[in-house]
Amino acid sequence: MISSKITGTGSFIPSIKKENKDFLETDFLNEDGSGFPSGNEVIISKFKDITGIEERRYAKPAYKASDLAFFAAEKAIKDANLNVEELDYIILAHNFGDIQQGGIQGDMLPSLATRVKHKLGIENPNCVAYDILFGCPGWIQGVIQAQAFIKAGIAKKCLVIGAETLSRIVDKHDRDSMIYSDGAGACIVEETTTQEAGIISHAAQTFAKEEAYFLHFGKSFNKEEDDNVRYIKMYGRKIYEFAITNVPAAMKTALDKSGLDIDDVKKIFIHQANEKMDEAIVKRFYRLFKKQVPEGVMPMSIHKLGNSSVATVPTLLDLVLKGNIENQEVKKGDVAILASVGAGMNINAIVYRF
Repeated sequence: MISSKITGTGSFIPSIKKENKDFLETDFLNEDGSGFPSGNEVIISKFKDITGIEERRYAKPAYKASDLAFFAAEKAIKDANLNVEELDYIILAHNFGDIQQGGIQGDMLPSLATRVKHKLGIENPNCVAYDILFGCPGWIQGVIQAQAFIKAGIAKKCLVIGAETLSRIVDKHDRDSMIYSDGAGACIVEETTTQEAGIISHAAQTFAKEEAYFLHFGKSFNKEEDDNVRYIKMYGRKIYEFAITNVPAAMKTALDKSGLDIDDVKKIFIHQANEKMDEAIVKRFYRLFKKQVPEGVMPMSIHKLGNSSVATVPTLLDLVLKGNIENQEVKKGDVAILASVGAGMNINAIVYRF
């Protein structure tokens, strides 16, 4: 039976480090434009307690999202020992396109996937390059699409990338701006006929009633800013409640489809959105099986890298596979779940055997 497996991974972590202390002089405001009674020391301390974020990475001004994507793609291609002319698809997940430092428009013409194909120097016109907009779960959805193409017999090798420069679309007066970061992660998904390793099952959902606008574009909290400029905004409490209720169920659906037992799961690579939220999701997932969360099952990178949206899961996966996260490793035969939640509101999960 034809399936698919990941044969190479790569990530690009920007070099500009933005620590929590760097926000001490920021003028944080409420949505109505009023100030906070507490100082920034208190705001930042509470922020760290909830999200776990100590620092995050921003891209150099000269680099845009497609550049970060290209850097991560090069590493994944090298890791897979792949001839780029053999690629059938390049699937690139993002949310806002290429945004120049200080710019106010997202540039998606041509698509970011086309830009990466151009940078890679691929001549083969049958290598189809396109973008996917699926919120933070975009990279995982790209892997699901690659798997579908391969099982349908129309592809053998796909490059899937997640890249974003969220630092360029945040409202600096919004406390939530401290969450977001820049980065890129990529993988090569190839056809396999062996059942020893690869994608076993998946689940995906879109909730588009009142949840549709939990993440949205909105004006700056500073009423003196240009009304025509919009920034990423979110209803944090609603997202938290939505995620801890619905993500565990989707993860269970994917695991049930796989025919495997909860005790077979050795790692959960979850979207690095918020440490407390991720911990609650995984705890509730195990509670569905009347189990306790095993120690070390959930590697985390949010503390140092922040939330880079579509890039968090592939970056985390690459770091663990390359031995770059302390006390975390993946062994041959290990079963993992890759899961994410984000704007849409979209949820997905993959059960994978290494």
